Amino acid sequence: MKGIIQQSLSGFYDVIADGKIYRTRGRGNFRKKKIKPVVGDQVEFSDGYLLKVLPRKNQMVRPPVANITMAVVVTAAIQPTFSPNLLDRQLVGLEEQGITPLIFFSKTDLLNDDQYDHIQKVAAGYSQIGYQVFADRQPFANDQLSRLQKPLVGQVVTMMGQTGAGKSTLLNHLAPELDLATGEISQALKRGRHTTRKVSLLNVNGALIADTPGFSSYEAFDMTAEELPNLFPEMRRLAPECKFRGCLHLKEPRCAVKNALDHGIIMKSRYDDYVQFHDIIVNQKPNYKK
Repeated sequence: MKGIIQQSLSGFYDVIADGKIYRTRGRGNFRKKKIKPVVGDQVEFSDGYLLKVLPRKNQMVRPPVANITMAVVVTAAIQPTFSPNLLDRQLVGLEEQGITPLIFFSKTDLLNDDQYDHIQKVAAGYSQIGYQVFADRQPFANDQLSRLQKPLVGQVVTMMGQTGAGKSTLLNHLAPELDLATGEISQALKRGRHTTRKVSLLNVNGALIADTPGFSSYEAFDMTAEELPNLFPEMRRLAPECKFRGCLHLKEPRCAVKNALDHGIIMKSRYDDYVQFHDIIVNQKPNYKK
């Protein structure tokens, strides 16, 4: 039979197939062949054992999920403080994996009017790039939740965001019957307490959604400096207008991206993050373990 791994826990793999869940274990030769199944893997199985892991479309390390088609990037507007740099790190990582991001601003109800106006401007900037953004004043209003659910149907989805951003809280509003544990922000550390202990795919209104541990940084920059500009959609669209093919949008003359930046067409925070990411890639040591 063929199915998809719904949960991995202590050497057992729960597989969804034909609307049922089957508990399986990996074959003994998986370890010898260094095959490590992860949640989201499409597999062949029989008599309680995984026989084969089918080729992956993509694989995320943090969280460890495969074959993701869409990601909800849960981004705290406050508590912890909104970080455009972290958001852009996540978006770049998703672009590299070919995963469609949705940006969901949480805790907007805790903002004062000036703070909310600022978040609205930020949200408008990302919307102009082409991302779907959800930033209503009341984050869990029925209308916004309904709009969020529609594109998720039929997708394998991961919830991303730093610890304390509210991923489990959002899932609880999408599917109250899940009753997932949620944590409070540590006022001393200004960081969230981890509440999600394992990775599993939850059937939420027609979508398979991974509830996964949060994290506060996104360190993976496996792309080259030449590949990086293509992971910024606004730069990818403008690149054909640059004077030089392969323009890195840094010091080159007649660069369409820098011209757009000077005229306020693209977000300065995005360009600043691009320059920072470029420098990280150029200066990082090669990973010979790949």
